[in-house]
Amino acid sequence: MRIVLKVMAALIAVLIAYFLLWPTPLDPVAWNAPDDAGYTGDFEVNDRLAGLEVMPLGGAIGPEDIVACEEDGELVLYASSQQGTIWRIDPKTKEASAFAETGGFPLGLAFSAEGALLVADAYRGLLSVARDGQVRLLTDSVDGSAIVFADDVIEAPDGKIYFTDASTRWGAEAAGSPLRASQEDIFEQSRTGRVLSYNPSTQQTAVLATGLSFANGIAMASDGKALLVAETGTYSVHRIALTSPQKGKPIPLLTNLPGFPDNISIGPIRADGTQTYFLGLAGPRVPVLDDLSDSPTLRKIVSRIPEWARPPSVPYSLVLQFSEDGTIMQTWQDPKGGYPSTTGAIAPGDGFLYISSVDAAGIGRVPTR
Repeated sequence: MRIVLKVMAALIAVLIAYFLLWPTPLDPVAWNAPDDAGYTGDFEVNDRLAGLEVMPLGGAIGPEDIVACEEDGELVLYASSQQGTIWRIDPKTKEASAFAETGGFPLGLAFSAEGALLVADAYRGLLSVARDGQVRLLTDSVDGSAIVFADDVIEAPDGKIYFTDASTRWGAEAAGSPLRASQEDIFEQSRTGRVLSYNPSTQQTAVLATGLSFANGIAMASDGKALLVAETGTYSVHRIALTSPQKGKPIPLLTNLPGFPDNISIGPIRADGTQTYFLGLAGPRVPVLDDLSDSPTLRKIVSRIPEWARPPSVPYSLVLQFSEDGTIMQTWQDPKGGYPSTTGAIAPGDGFLYISSVDAAGIGRVPTR
């Protein structure tokens, strides 16, 4: 009996030493997470995404972003994927064909005024894809600093391109995947995310805003003088001015969201002339992250728990539409998370809302009517 007790005591001592002393690259920073109101009020539970239709992408997964355009008078969709392929989809026939290979991990997409497809590639940086599928690197560094997690992109009316570099500490490729890097960055809260600009005329890259906890989705404000940027790690969306005196300063627009905000895309204009936007919440908030937000020491201990021993993430599908003043207009939800990791949505005017995902097996869609 004594031997058994000694062995148990030794094992407990080893476990304590492991959780307290085992080296970890994470260096958590204290912050105060807002109280989670959950799916109440503007986010009252519904099942409008339950049973949505899924359009496959030739066996690829992860249409993280979707954009639409007209070609020969017909609507065409383009979507990114984890395999590095940009897909071209005919929404009428639901046929998908490979359009381009980035050689990396494409995330956010946007069309330039000249018709090129702009790509925020998490591994490669900012890319441009010509109509014939030829891929060109625009930039992969700024001020001598590598861009290690390009996430989303938009072109301004003046032709300047703005894009997010989600984290400078946790590179997507170095971490093994954008998902793993995002988890580490949000858990740590080191706030190294930034918004960058690229000027095609001068080929110069510059920093617009810094200090963001995982800078994610980006869209243009209707006046062309500001950006809307999702800060995933704080459950927020900010308005960031492009001109002085508030240039580069994040001003909260949406706060205390019930999940992790991802892509932002421009939606329809309301009858009163108000511009609307779509936003995806890639997953629900994690109580332990909020509960330990002000305790870096405990978060560091938790980070040493092996991945296989951690509780699985809880699926929840949700996209929302909001107005430019921050009013939540409506939500589409599936509490069972049948379509996982809803990163965003677009409504190109054909009667459907198309839903994107970082790890689904195709593009989701539901009727808008």
